[in-house]
Amino acid sequence: MPQTAIIPPGTGVPIAPFVPGTLADGVVYVSGTLPFDKDNNVVHVGDAAAQTRHVLTTIQGVIAAAGGTMADVTMNHIFITDWANYAAINAVYAEFFPGSKPARFCIQCGLVKPDALVEIATIAHVGAKG
Repeated sequence: MPQTAIIPPGTGVPIAPFVPGTLADGVVYVSGTLPFDKDNNVVHVGDAAAQTRHVLTTIQGVIAAAGGTMADVTMNHIFITDWANYAAINAVYAEFFPGSKPARFCIQCGLVKPDALVEIATIAHVGAKG
């Protein structure tokens, strides 16, 4: 099956061997997205809501580069470092998914950089485009 790497303009170099997204058979697989700037520095340290907004905006850019919108998202995998941030993360999350909600799960765990409070990986169906 043909696959297309999705790398939106202005994307920094990943900290590991991966691309921001992959399009295959009309499905966009968005890599785990952390609250990083283009130099892989954590942004909005200590602010789970702002980090979540940054992460979801980054994911939105990957999906848009593949020809889709957040309405095409069917699944989110959410990783958080502290359940105390769950309500703040959900409040921002709800802004990005105001209508039909995608399936999801949420796990508390450690993340690759200690100042990161949230990471989200996403699957979106944008049609047979690649």
